[in-house]
Amino acid sequence: MRPAEQGNRERFLDAALAVLFDRGVTGLTVRGVAEAAGASTISVYARFGGRAGLLDALYERTFDSLRELLEGLPPASPDGIADLLYLAREYRLFARESPVRYALMFERPVPGFDPDPALRSAVLRTTFSLFTARVQRVCPPGVDAREAAYQLWTAMHGLVGAELLMASRRPLPDWFIPPTEEANEQIYRRGVVAIITGLGLRNP
Repeated sequence: MRPAEQGNRERFLDAALAVLFDRGVTGLTVRGVAEAAGASTISVYARFGGRAGLLDALYERTFDSLRELLEGLPPASPDGIADLLYLAREYRLFARESPVRYALMFERPVPGFDPDPALRSAVLRTTFSLFTARVQRVCPPGVDAREAAYQLWTAMHGLVGAELLMASRRPLPDWFIPPTEEANEQIYRRGVVAIITGLGLRNP
């Protein structure tokens, strides 16, 4: 792809992300993205082939954001467990930054949208290889790093997913977690620590 074409594509994807953040899934129309990019709907169709192609490209971009977060973490320190807890914290903040982006990545907020299988496989492999590498450092002999990473991620995903769901509705007066940032961060960290401990992950 020529630089100019790549630049135009990035402009449309930046516009699509802005629409997703500002208007949610309902705003993710070809017209809505074209307007945000200051272009015509025909130009969106020309580059993405329609809404399905645009959504596939946006899906890829959302995982690029997570990959960039993982690649931008501080270099590994002698304390691999502390590094893993820092990663878990950043993952939660990433999800909280834009629940609708997070939903596009891991849920099905757009009726009928099913990302291209090859694309989905590629972005998941790339992202989770980075996550698994962090887990590998604290895996004792005999522990499968990929399996441990998957179990840890599902715990993180479940905890933050429940937090986002509760935050999207009116607070319940008798809910066992107070609706505060401090309380949610604390329960999330405790859950992550419990899984790390249960998996037997530890510093060499």
